[in-house]
Amino acid sequence: MTRAFTATHAIDRPAEEVWRLLTDWDRAAGWLGVDRVTAEGPTAAGTRLRFTTRGKDRAAEITAVDPGRSVTVRSQQGGVTADYTYRVEPAGTGARLTLDADVRTRGAWAAIGPLLRWVIRRTDARQPAALDRERAGR
Repeated sequence: MTRAFTATHAIDRPAEEVWRLLTDWDRAAGWLGVDRVTAEGPTAAGTRLRFTTRGKDRAAEITAVDPGRSVTVRSQQGGVTADYTYRVEPAGTGARLTLDADVRTRGAWAAIGPLLRWVIRRTDARQPAALDRERAGR
């Protein structure tokens, strides 16, 4: 099993507005739980994202985009590959934001894969709700 979690949050804003906020990488640090994010281009497959967190620089890559609907970001660190797929769907007068996280481990990391997925679930499953709080300025 490689699925770390699925988290869904209803947001009382139109789906188009949620998509704009989701893909505004310059403003994403707060809801992602990192110090800084910069994108090396538009939200498109192949664009690299640079993260700074706890004094360390990390990189990720956008691997898939369905404009207005979904974006997948892949992070690879050593023997760990994590794919985060964010989906925005209309829901009544608002939107539903869903985050699916898939975490694969190999080599020495394989033995602690279940623990690593648990840690990632504990830290990253709150991102959809955090994006909503960030949007509302709370």
